[in-house]
Amino acid sequence: MPSFLDPPISGAYHLVNGLATAIEPLTGPYAAAVAIVLCTVLVRLLLLPLSLAAIRGEKSRATLMPEIRKIQERHSKNPERIQREVAKLQSESGTTLLAGCLPMFAQLPFFWVMYSLFTTAIVAGQANQLLAGTIFGAPLGLHWPLFASTPAYLGLAVLLVVVAFLSSRRQVRHLDETASPMARRLARLLPFGTLVTAAFIPMAAGLYLLTTTTWTLAERTILLR
Repeated sequence: MPSFLDPPISGAYHLVNGLATAIEPLTGPYAAAVAIVLCTVLVRLLLLPLSLAAIRGEKSRATLMPEIRKIQERHSKNPERIQREVAKLQSESGTTLLAGCLPMFAQLPFFWVMYSLFTTAIVAGQANQLLAGTIFGAPLGLHWPLFASTPAYLGLAVLLVVVAFLSSRRQVRHLDETASPMARRLARLLPFGTLVTAAFIPMAAGLYLLTTTTWTLAERTILLR
């Protein structure tokens, strides 16, 4: 791992390991797993301003899409005119359609740190104690090959499917009537990408993924009625 990446990994290690040590008397062998969940919640709280911007962007998208489709139909032979008109429409509304992607992009560094933290044997010049953490018998640092040997991987997969299913239903329900069949298909299938991702990452990163997607679902359900 390049040396310039050491500080964020070391910082995350001390945070997660310190938290796990502090709560171990209450959580026992699940201390590291609970620490991951708590750190994920902390990350989402820090990103709350971006999440609120994303929600405003999602509401604006629902409002603007019919107008955008009218512009596309009106100037179907002039892509440059469409681009100008759409940019003008967004400017007048004071929003951007990309606002809904902000929390996802902002989380990528945190997700990468969590992945690296549980795939690195030596952190800050010492053995990575977090790799000894388990959840229902599944080592937090191991991957998909142990799926069949412990129920924890199956449990994670089932919970990810449940959250993805609920997220998929919510997204399809909030599409406007002018949405294309392709848009509806993507809205229905994209949430299940978390299950595919979980198959190639450590259990710890999968736990992060489950926690953050559950947070997103709850956030959207509460704030986008």
